[in-house]
Amino acid sequence: MKKILLILTMLIIAAGLHESSAQTLDISPEELSPLRKVYEGKYHFIEEETGDTVLMLVFYPITVFPHEKFKNKKEEKFYWKTVRDVKIALPYAKLICSTLLETYEYLETFPTKKEKDEYLKEFEKAIYEQYKPIMKKMTKSQGKMLLKLINRETNQSSYNIVKAFLGSFRAGFWQTFGKLFGVNMKSGYFPESNKEDALIERICIKVEQGTL
Repeated sequence: MKKILLILTMLIIAAGLHESSAQTLDISPEELSPLRKVYEGKYHFIEEETGDTVLMLVFYPITVFPHEKFKNKKEEKFYWKTVRDVKIALPYAKLICSTLLETYEYLETFPTKKEKDEYLKEFEKAIYEQYKPIMKKMTKSQGKMLLKLINRETNQSSYNIVKAFLGSFRAGFWQTFGKLFGVNMKSGYFPESNKEDALIERICIKVEQGTL
C-alpha cells in the first residue's frame, strides 16, 4: 500500500518541481509552512494632532469556529487523527501547488514532446530518490490525505495533474493500479457537501491561521 502511495505522490511531485539541477532541491522552511499570510498589507501614516507615526495593518478575513464537540471517544480520536494527517500533508500539498503553474510554463519552452518527456523522466527519478525517505514515513491515511489536499490547493484531482504532465496512458495505469489498493486519484474534494471533507477544510483553515 505504501509503495503505491509513494509512487503516486512522487509522480505528482516530479511533475510539479523543477530546478537547475536534478541532484539538489533546497526547500526553505517558509515553503513548507502551511500558514497563510495573516495580513494583506501594512501602511504608515502621520497622526495630525500628535505627529506620531501610526502603523495600520489590513488583515485578511479570519474564520472563528465553535469549540469541537464529540459524541464519543471514537469521534474524538478520529478528529485528532485527521488533525495529525492534515498537519503532515498540507505543507507538501501547498509546495506542489505553488510550483505547478511555473513548471507548466517552463515545460512549454521545450520545442518537442520528446524533450519534455525526457525532462520529466529525469526529474521523476531524481525527485523520487530525494523524497522517498520522507514519503515512506507517511501512513496510508496520510498518503490519501496528501492526494486530497493537492485537490484542495490546485482545484484539480491528482489524476488530472498526472495526466496533464505525464499523459493519459500513465495516468490511467496508476489510477487502475491505485484502486486495487484503495487509492482513487480521481476522488474530488467537496467540503460543501461531504461531511468528512468539511471537517478537513475546517482543520486546514485552523492550521493555516495558526489556531490549531
